Amino acid sequence: MRVPAPGLILTAAVLWGLLGILGKNAQSAGVSPLEVAFWRAVLAGGLYAAHALVTRAAFPRGRNLLVTAGFGVLGVSVFYGSYQLAVRAGGASLASVLLYTAPAFVALFGWAVLRERLGARELAAVAGTLVGIGLISLGGGQGVNVTGAALGWGLTAGFTYSLYYLYGKAFFTRYSPTALLAVALPVGALCLLPFVSFSAKTPGAWGSLSAIAVFSTYLAYLAYSAGLRHLPATRASVIASLEPVVAAGLAALLFGERLSPTALLGAGLVIGAALLLSVEKRPGTPISHPVQE
Repeated sequence: MRVPAPGLILTAAVLWGLLGILGKNAQSAGVSPLEVAFWRAVLAGGLYAAHALVTRAAFPRGRNLLVTAGFGVLGVSVFYGSYQLAVRAGGASLASVLLYTAPAFVALFGWAVLRERLGARELAAVAGTLVGIGLISLGGGQGVNVTGAALGWGLTAGFTYSLYYLYGKAFFTRYSPTALLAVALPVGALCLLPFVSFSAKTPGAWGSLSAIAVFSTYLAYLAYSAGLRHLPATRASVIASLEPVVAAGLAALLFGERLSPTALLGAGLVIGAALLLSVEKRPGTPISHPVQE
């Protein structure tokens, strides 16, 4: 039975929405945030490597290999680590919403480094993101800790996630993403290793760690990329924006996290800004979900 393309994108959104929930479960079982990030990179990296070998995908070499390794440092070790630290500091729902600042970072990077013009759409989206963050900071909510650490780690995750678009724009059309991620994730794991304090893990903790790698990383990417082959990028991005809604709903149900009305308005502005920036002027990959989380 063939799954319709919108169903594949929705599946990816749900799997990505589980990322903070599963991370919080693992942390509740005594696994530190950076150890969660480490095992995510190790286990998912092994899956991507196996996939690339089975499909005989070409691996990057020379300068491209060095760039991919550098991407692994920022796009894996810093991104994976900061996201889990944001979950611990502020909660799963807040971390998921702050991840959607990534498109605004892409727009600002294009303006500051690539000398790209910020049009009315980009300026409105960046402004909406900033106002949204301000409202989230003021609003808070039940079980949601809007602290400097929570905002800092969440915005760091959003910034480093934006690198997936910038890196992917240059490399995902030249190499199979699975081959690139098979290189980047082990590099990210190695960079995390010196900062990880390993602990004894219960079967439940291993279950959460495995689910993060298999479902919220590897299979989420496969579902999204498969759906994107048969669906316009803009429509795919709109469907995928359900991710923070899934995360917030599950966080409320499982952990009692509830954003206040003011914070919900701010979250809506952040997500709306991401959607606005995903409507590209030229055909291309939507910047809200360039490949995976």
